[in-house]
Amino acid sequence: MFGSKKQPAIRSLIGEGTVIQGTLRFSDGLRIDGEIQGDVVASANDTSILVISEKAKVTGTVKAGHVIINGTVIGPVESNHLLELQPKAHIQGDVVYEALEMHQGATIEGALHRISSGGAGKSAGSAALEDKPSLKLLATGNDK
Repeated sequence: MFGSKKQPAIRSLIGEGTVIQGTLRFSDGLRIDGEIQGDVVASANDTSILVISEKAKVTGTVKAGHVIINGTVIGPVESNHLLELQPKAHIQGDVVYEALEMHQGATIEGALHRISSGGAGKSAGSAALEDKPSLKLLATGNDK
């Protein structure tokens, strides 16, 4: 499904030990090994790729076409195409995605909302939440 499109090169790197405060906007590819205190947002280019390494921490909204996380994100994550959660990924926030690949060990503390590829004209968040019921966890046990 996603193999037919060529991924853009990762042209920018936020190195380990670097702390950035404020909104970070990028195009093509970005790898984060440091800390971002603010939003990380790809340009309107749906072929963008964002890699958040196991050393990285983002406190804010994350939005990109293809997102790979192996670090910590405190805030919502929105991926227009593929969201890959590696074994050390930890997300505290709601997640919006078209396709999800989640490895054992990855954790999400928030709601999951899948968007269809046909929802391209709307914001992914609004498309995911439109007229969809919430999942409810029911208590289990010996209810008699």
